[in-house]
Amino acid sequence: MNTICKILILNFFVLGLSIHSGNAQLGFCTGNSGDPIFTETFGSGTTAGPALAAGITTYTFTNGTPNDGSYTISNRTNFYNWHDSADHTPNDTNGKSLVVNADFTPGEFYRRTVTGLCENTSYEFSSWLINLLPAGSCNGGGIPINVKFQIWDATDTNLLATGDTGNIPNRTSPIWEQYGLVFQTVPGQTSVILKMINNGPGGCGNDLAIDDIVFRTCGDYIDIQDNQNRTNIEACQVNGAVSTTITASPDFSIYATHAYQWQESSDGINWTDIPGATTQNYATPPLLATSYYRVKVAEDAVNLANQLCSTVSEIFDILIIAQPSNPLSNGDVQACVNETKTVSASVPNFATINWYDAPTGGNLLSEKSLEYHPTTPGTYYAEARTLLRDCPSAGRTAVTIQFIDLPVVIDENLTFCENENALLSANVQNVSYLWNTGATTETILTTTEGIYTVTVTNSANCSSTKTIQLKQIDTPKIEEVNSNDYDIEINLANEVGNFEYSINGINYQDSGLFLNIEGGIYTIYVREKSGCGIATLLYIHFVIPKFFTPNGDGTNDRFDIGGLEFYTNFEVNIFDRYGKLLKNFSNSTVEWDGTFNNKNLPADDYWYVIQVDGTTYKGHFALKR
Repeated sequence: MNTICKILILNFFVLGLSIHSGNAQLGFCTGNSGDPIFTETFGSGTTAGPALAAGITTYTFTNGTPNDGSYTISNRTNFYNWHDSADHTPNDTNGKSLVVNADFTPGEFYRRTVTGLCENTSYEFSSWLINLLPAGSCNGGGIPINVKFQIWDATDTNLLATGDTGNIPNRTSPIWEQYGLVFQTVPGQTSVILKMINNGPGGCGNDLAIDDIVFRTCGDYIDIQDNQNRTNIEACQVNGAVSTTITASPDFSIYATHAYQWQESSDGINWTDIPGATTQNYATPPLLATSYYRVKVAEDAVNLANQLCSTVSEIFDILIIAQPSNPLSNGDVQACVNETKTVSASVPNFATINWYDAPTGGNLLSEKSLEYHPTTPGTYYAEARTLLRDCPSAGRTAVTIQFIDLPVVIDENLTFCENENALLSANVQNVSYLWNTGATTETILTTTEGIYTVTVTNSANCSSTKTIQLKQIDTPKIEEVNSNDYDIEINLANEVGNFEYSINGINYQDSGLFLNIEGGIYTIYVREKSGCGIATLLYIHFVIPKFFTPNGDGTNDRFDIGGLEFYTNFEVNIFDRYGKLLKNFSNSTVEWDGTFNNKNLPADDYWYVIQVDGTTYKGHFALKR
């Protein structure tokens, strides 16, 4: 038995005593116990029964629902509104327990004679109980179970030990609880009577199940250590045979004297007496395989031959750990440079792997892992190590990893002209292609701007993704052209663009505003600077002067509306401020010299009304002298 198991068992005994500290007469053996000499598990099966033998109980057996003062033996406890619980026995398929509906009158409900005991020997009785009544039953007034255990001599006149469980309350879920009692036989005594007595009153509640009644010897707690104060040994087989001297150390809590018989086992289950090994110490032979040792102890040597009269110590393990085989490679690896890179190997469940950079010696790269994640290509070496004692394999297994470069792609920002196709290309050959459009060709045509991606994958299944930002360049669209005095202003429908403007198709400028342009007919040009289209518009620019100065100096002597002559149908009327018509022009050149009836008119503001192809323009201008 290993050290952990020893500690767990010792803690279990201590816990058993602490649970029942309020009932001092109950308790478990604080030392080592022998093998069970009597066990009652009540059998297994899916049908109730059979009834207990005559004399065991005064309660009435039923193969159905037990009433007050009756019992059944069943693999379930789902009667009335009780907890539905399986039996307690571990790994017991359809195991049964004794299900008791306690009588209204307290008293004995179970009696069993246990024979074949040894005189002057300490024993431990134990049993598992469960309160079947759920918490809150009987309007919260359910009666708890309360059982007294008694051990009597065979004459049923001498009480050897007694103890009460105290009230075991109703719980929200079923809980099996163990209770124990230690007693000692007297000279000449080889059998005892176990009694279980119902201490609880009658009424709603006091319903229980019982399972796993066990008697076993109780002796000193016997620790085993070797001459180096070890409680077990773990050794690598490759380091050679192991031998030691082990010593049994009883605590004298039960026995006054001690007789010993050492035993050995190859599996920790089946034990064989070692001839002649009957002292407190035992020197093991040189061992090349795992062996287990324990010692039987009794107060008298004659009792060693009877398992009913002796106990056994803790187990001293000598675990000889075989050298593990070299790891089995899971194969050499090719990994893309952008992937998590892993080499791995396999070993049995009892081993793990240390990774090195050389077949022998070298640097430890990683330990206790079936995988290693290298950062550089090369060959790495796996060495098996047992989980116990860290025993190494005879050799190391080489695993090689190669890093594969990714296809080289270059992201692009591209443009295309409106109403034209854009040709997009991965610009990588000898690979497979997958565009986010679903296409699988190296190039695609599109007429829609947006973000395009293409994943290219080489023969080693390594992939790169290229991103293309595609933007459409709009063809210029002239929304309107306006004349403002001598200026021409060109406005576009495009909100964004890189455009330039011309009114003769030769000279271009970045602004759509042309200053001081004589009236006339012009072709307006607007073109996109990168070559994505040109827009044209024939425009008649007629200029209405804001003033003229008929002073004979040859400059601006006439009120001349330039460009109006290019319209096929127009009329111009000029008025003074009082609305008097001074001059009329109809489909003829408009040139007024500032006279009326051959007389010069005074400097003043004059008004015009112009009709051009159904559109009327009104305004005023100044005559300056």
